[in-house]
Amino acid sequence: MITQARIREALGQGLPRAAEGESVAVIGAGMAGLVAATELLHAGYAVTVLEAQQRVGGRVQTLREPFSDGLYAEAGAMRIPRAHDLTLHYVNKFGLETRPFTMGNPNAWVMLHGEKVRLGEFRNEHHALRFELNDVEMARAIGDRWAETIQPLLERIRAGGDEAWAEIAQEIDQFSLWEFLEDRGWSQGAIELYCLMFHMEPFLNSAIMEILREEAGDWFTDVVSIVGGMDRLPKSFLPELWPHIRFGSKVTSIAQDSEGVTIQYQNAAGRNLLRANHAIVTLPFSVLRHIEISPPLSRGKQRAIRQLYYDASTKIVLQTRSRFWETNDGIFGGGSVTDMPVRTVYYPDHGRETGRGALLASYTWGEDAHRWGSLSPADRISQAIENIAQLHPEIRDQFEVGASKVWHDDEFAGGAFALFDPGQQTHLYSHIIEPAGRLHFAGEHASLAHAWIQGAIESGLRAAIEVSGG
Repeated sequence: MITQARIREALGQGLPRAAEGESVAVIGAGMAGLVAATELLHAGYAVTVLEAQQRVGGRVQTLREPFSDGLYAEAGAMRIPRAHDLTLHYVNKFGLETRPFTMGNPNAWVMLHGEKVRLGEFRNEHHALRFELNDVEMARAIGDRWAETIQPLLERIRAGGDEAWAEIAQEIDQFSLWEFLEDRGWSQGAIELYCLMFHMEPFLNSAIMEILREEAGDWFTDVVSIVGGMDRLPKSFLPELWPHIRFGSKVTSIAQDSEGVTIQYQNAAGRNLLRANHAIVTLPFSVLRHIEISPPLSRGKQRAIRQLYYDASTKIVLQTRSRFWETNDGIFGGGSVTDMPVRTVYYPDHGRETGRGALLASYTWGEDAHRWGSLSPADRISQAIENIAQLHPEIRDQFEVGASKVWHDDEFAGGAFALFDPGQQTHLYSHIIEPAGRLHFAGEHASLAHAWIQGAIESGLRAAIEVSGG
């Protein structure tokens, strides 16, 4: 298996030079495909990228319409932890400016059971009485209780590194978040309060290893965004890759033999074939399931493609005439927490120079996202306004235009991100990342950093190393 050290070595030193005439097809121009294509191009490979859409970036998508000049919203990825060195390597390489992304703000609101209180003023003894906490739970802030619960695991990881991770996976990979907290003695009331306050309810049945990885990596403690929009990162690859990308090319079948790979794709002109020595497949498995591959992949790979779970996600953005949450409530960045259908509300750090705002009125996952996705686009906007009005009555007068993105209804994504169910890291991960002859697999799902640009980049580099012979 290609190690993290080898991936970083390749990023610094480049890949071994290609043999004359060696060619690679890269399927998908998301972050994994862009990185793999660029690094292989530098190594002398003849690279062709097939992209079904008319844009690059995949699930890095910045919405600039229908918003006024100077405003935008992130339909997909919206933040980068400073701990994500691979992502920041390319951010710095392209000279992209970043700004801090405000994760938490004590001036933001908590609204549970119809009661509204400032986040910094929330106290169990006053505001969590309906959760039936026991005396010990009532005395501890729920965030502190969570930190204490996972602290022993974090200490083992810091002391033991990869070996500790392997041991912990053996011990708890079969646990969901719910089962893990129950095993640690949490009451049902405490679990509910934690999940509402930290927007974890959609992940109650997800593998605890997913949550632990983010906590151990400090992925939410020092976070930035790209000034001008996150799509500036994938677009920065275009000057070099532009001649090598075939937009509007939807792959329909992949075949390989002892000499190479043949890819059939459909574009506006009809069916076409592309022949290459190798192929890097960066499509989400939710999309790959609908593509014919011959000869058939191994049973383990087929099982991974069928079973890997992709989470739903919906975002709803409202443009407002003023930034009333700043002027009236003193909320500059961060997010409010609710048990209403909108769930978490994020206040944008960008756009202040316009005087207007692009409020992320709702960011939901799982079942919450499915429910929003079942509504018409117009109903999403109107119902979000109804919810937001309970936090900010000004929205009724200040609203101008809205937009939404439903990732699980996007035919080119099939979901927002891969998310392991309990046991899937143990039983599926090795099959997800293993090459299949001349086929190599990349994308955030082919990493352990699901849902993050870092995972996509890491997998793209790994696949490029595989193609070049390691």
